[in-house]
Amino acid sequence: MITDAQVERWLREDIGHHDVTNQVPGETTGRLVAKESGIVAGLEAATAVFDYLGVEVFESLADGTSVESGDEVLRVEGPAREVLRGERVAVNLAGHASGIATRTHTVVERARTESDDVRIAATRKTTPGLRGLEKRAVVAGGGDTHRLDLSHMVMVKDNHVAELGLEGAIEHFQNRTSFATNLDVEVETVDDAPRAAAAGADIVLLDNMTPGETREAVSLLADYEGVLAEASGGITLETVADYAATGVDVVSMGSLTHSAPSLDLSFRTGE
Repeated sequence: MITDAQVERWLREDIGHHDVTNQVPGETTGRLVAKESGIVAGLEAATAVFDYLGVEVFESLADGTSVESGDEVLRVEGPAREVLRGERVAVNLAGHASGIATRTHTVVERARTESDDVRIAATRKTTPGLRGLEKRAVVAGGGDTHRLDLSHMVMVKDNHVAELGLEGAIEHFQNRTSFATNLDVEVETVDDAPRAAAAGADIVLLDNMTPGETREAVSLLADYEGVLAEASGGITLETVADYAATGVDVVSMGSLTHSAPSLDLSFRTGE
């Protein structure tokens, strides 16, 4: 949910203390238009910006809708000054989110050429202050949010293992979490995958392994009922299908959020 406080921060950053540029009288209309094909997202945030400014939004597409160049994404009507004040912030938010949704959709489609079941998930590599926007954009593109924050799941990472050992780290966190909290344990070698499962991992994250190593680790994890296999680390649009073909349950990729280019959107008034 987008709050008024978030919108205030976004607008304050753009408007500053003395806005002369948008001191335009009268009423106007405006249209957000796609300039390239993709999947739109972030329209809740764009709408929240205009709502905050007292600008009416109507004919908005739903997040996850596929668009082509020239398609109208949303339309607004209201005081010209407020429409102009909101348009850049709204375009930036929607363009950024739509870029993430579009990239996620493309990755999911590549993965589906090899597996109908594998989940494509984001990570916590998000922009501070925009995690909610970016995670919702991943969902709009057909992906999975993974954990939204540190409280949603415990991840036992390499630094934990370096301090406590693999089994010691798993036991340490098992003793400090609810029965409802999953443990996702990162391993860097094929042999450590069954060790992690035997020690109590709910999910074994196969970190920076090749597709061949990933396939071998997945085979070993088949002996541990209910334990999920997750591939992560250095996986790209070009290689995601190779990882999907290994039998993993999840492929997680930070690039869904941190490397997606914005979708090109344009805002036009008076039309």
